This record gives sequence, structure tokens and C-alpha cells, in this order.
Amino acid sequence: MEEKNYVGIEDFLKLDLRLAKVLEAEKVEGSDKLIKLRLSLGNEERTVVAGIAKFYSPEELVGKKILVVANLKPRKIFGIESQGMILALSNGDKMSLIVPDRDIEEGAKAG
Repeated sequence: MEEKNYVGIEDFLKLDLRLAKVLEAEKVEGSDKLIKLRLSLGNEERTVVAGIAKFYSPEELVGKKILVVANLKPRKIFGIESQGMILALSNGDKMSLIVPDRDIEEGAKAG
């Protein structure tokens, strides 16, 4: 029987999962995989770099509401500071962003 690597509720609750609206999206120069997103989290804007260019064009992302990890430590990707991480489902050859099924304002917390 495979041993599972469980996460306690106290660790899960440390994540700040919030809904963001994509304001702008553009391909990252020199990369086939990366898209730079400018996101609104309601009371603030963030830049996030995501490896989704194989699955989404920048044009189809603008206006979408997506789930992001808002308290991830910022890091530079291709010289751009990424201030979070978008959440998506993937099985290798397909990807789907996690999006709300009802209209809710950006900045709403998940959990």
C-alpha cells in the first residue's frame, strides 16, 4: 500500500487562495511556454508569470476570473517578478484553469 503524504489543515489554511481577474496578458519574449498576466485581486493588482502558453492564447485570458495562490513568495521568472501562482488542472496534454461557476467579485477567498 502506497504511503500518502498528507497535509494538515493548519498547513492548508496558510494558503491565501483568491479569485483574480485577468486585466492584461502577453507572451513572455524568448519563451514558448510563458505568459505574463496582470491580475486584479479586488483591492490590489499583481503580476504573475504562468507556463500556460501551450494551452491558452493571451487574448482568451483577458477578462477571465481565475484562482491564484496570493501569498506565494515572489520570484523572478525570465527576469519578471511573479507575485503568485495561478491554479489549473493538467493531465500532461490538456490543461484547464480553475474558474468559478458563478459570478463573484475578484478578491474572494477560497477555502
